Amino acid sequence: MPQFKDIIGHEKIIKHFKTAIERGQISHAYILEGETGSGKKLLAKTFAQALECEEREGDSCKVCHSCMMAESGNHPDIIWVTHEKSNTISVADIRSQVNGDIGIKPYSGNYKIYIIDQAEKMNEQAQNALLKTIEEPPSYAVLILLASQTGAFLPTILSRCITLSLRPIEEERIRDYILTHTSLTREEADFCAGYSMGNLGKAMDLATNEARIEMKKDCTGLLSRIHQMEIYEVIGYLKELSKYKENIMEFLDMMLVWFHDILIIKTTKTKDRIVFKEEFPVMDQIADHMTYEGIQKILCAFEKTKLRLRSNVNFDVAMELLLLLIKENILW
Repeated sequence: MPQFKDIIGHEKIIKHFKTAIERGQISHAYILEGETGSGKKLLAKTFAQALECEEREGDSCKVCHSCMMAESGNHPDIIWVTHEKSNTISVADIRSQVNGDIGIKPYSGNYKIYIIDQAEKMNEQAQNALLKTIEEPPSYAVLILLASQTGAFLPTILSRCITLSLRPIEEERIRDYILTHTSLTREEADFCAGYSMGNLGKAMDLATNEARIEMKKDCTGLLSRIHQMEIYEVIGYLKELSKYKENIMEFLDMMLVWFHDILIIKTTKTKDRIVFKEEFPVMDQIADHMTYEGIQKILCAFEKTKLRLRSNVNFDVAMELLLLLIKENILW
């Protein structure tokens, strides 16, 4: 487990946590908001370990008994709330793991810390149950809610928590981290860093995924010739895309980056700030056959497609709508 000083980015959040620990001004409830891979779990773990550290100097010492327990994942006062249903955190989960346990004083530390990952999955009943605890918590209780977005929370939950939003990390820092921690070339690291859009976890997932070369090849192969394909060919390509069903969000993100590059090329006519630098010649030609309005329609369509897929819309239908919209907005 790293110390605060080892974490890349998120300086404002780290400063907030360290200052709170040093001054003894710990809130009873926090929300860490950020997309998957942005570092919410890492920040929560590091904050929890620092809170329980016996040295109490604003960061974990990593050598005291409390830090050793936290490092091994066996600290009795750092509790990760789990849930059996993949898409829902139920009122039973909150009552059994938080409300029914929080009255018991810490076993060894000064605090009893509850970390709820994917907290946006709490249904309304679960949030109302948690609200009772947040409103009247024991002095030693700290709740940390990790969420990809806060729109699903009740206003009463939001008003009683300190919300800390994770921001994108600079591309250069992500690239340097990849070069330090992998055997990738600078060109490969540049691509992973650009693709991540400031998300270190996403960048490292791609950097350490042996299938990234094939995914990139399939993505560029499709988008560089979709304007030449007949409609029946576009629909037929869905069979090829089916192999990415399990990680379709990553494939969609890669497609999104492609069209973001197209927008940059159309605006600047250079490849200096694009991710798919090797594809610049063909992308430059495609950009000449697209309007700004068409590019905007496509960029917006990616979020709609993700929402459809998360709502269990048929995979083929969702992807067919996206691919046909892309095709019709390249005016070749």
